[in-house]
Amino acid sequence: MSIFKDHISAMEAYKPPLEGRDGQRFILLDFNERTIPVSPAIKQALVDFIHSDRIQQYPNYGNITGQLAEYCGVTSDQVAITNGSDHGIELAIRGVCREGDQAIIPGPTFAIYSQVAKVEGLSIVSPEYTQQGGYPIDEVIAAITDKTRLIVAANPNNPCGTPISLSDIERLAVAAPNAVILVDECYYEYTRLTAKSLIENYKNIVITRTFSKTWGMPSLRFGYVITCKENINAILVMRGPYDINQLAVVAASAALNDPEYTEQYIQEVMGQSKPLLESFLAEKGINFWKSVANYILVYFDNPENIKRALETAGILVRPRVDNQGKTALRITFGTLEQTQKLISVLNDLI
Repeated sequence: MSIFKDHISAMEAYKPPLEGRDGQRFILLDFNERTIPVSPAIKQALVDFIHSDRIQQYPNYGNITGQLAEYCGVTSDQVAITNGSDHGIELAIRGVCREGDQAIIPGPTFAIYSQVAKVEGLSIVSPEYTQQGGYPIDEVIAAITDKTRLIVAANPNNPCGTPISLSDIERLAVAAPNAVILVDECYYEYTRLTAKSLIENYKNIVITRTFSKTWGMPSLRFGYVITCKENINAILVMRGPYDINQLAVVAASAALNDPEYTEQYIQEVMGQSKPLLESFLAEKGINFWKSVANYILVYFDNPENIKRALETAGILVRPRVDNQGKTALRITFGTLEQTQKLISVLNDLI
């Protein structure tokens, strides 16, 4: 018998399918990661820190908050660093919601939102995304009650890559003034969509971002929150003083000092690989969600066979089940060379 709360003991842990993911054997198009290594500048910064003999000391984060504020175009008191964006999501939900409150989490979407909401004992309402309508804004607003304390607005949504407009985020903030409007912008560099212009006028908007995707550092766990000053103060009360790994801060600082390397990768992924694969799928008459991100959700006639054949060819993609129970494959856009190989294999299979 567990000593933990009954509803937590009854839950299943979120376990991503990480078994067998070997970047030396496969092209990893399954987790929306960057598909090539980080810049030499990041690697060198990590090596230099290790050789500085400071690992035995507690973290000293320096001016990373100032660097992020400058990068984001906000003030330093509107930013807080976190242990990945998952940490920021957890802090935002935990700091606002109480057991028995309502969360509105449109689906299908990233599992962590519901995982944290369930840990906090929230009741969850899940309006559905559709290919035609995108973010179900009218259904979300209709579901708001006096117990609503969380509304998720992933921008874009994972797994379908669907955006939500700035005007719709503003509608949510007005309609639910006592709820946190969680705007997850972890793919910001690919989309350039952001709600940062709203944080001064709407104190209930909290934006989460990460260095896991575009910047290519998911193993180091570095993210940050953008919101109004009052909310940042509350987040810092909940966040521990040493919750963020020092190596993550070193790498993030180096990345911000060398943005060109990442910008070149973004241009290749979004300017070349994405339109190439989308054109191929359209030409073959294969249904897919329109995506603004570095991934796409595709409906093949025989998704399991396609997945296995791609794996045999050295390419990993990830199955995802939609609201109707239909299996699709989520495919990350990689480099142009990786995308050309993917298309070659798919062309032989279809």
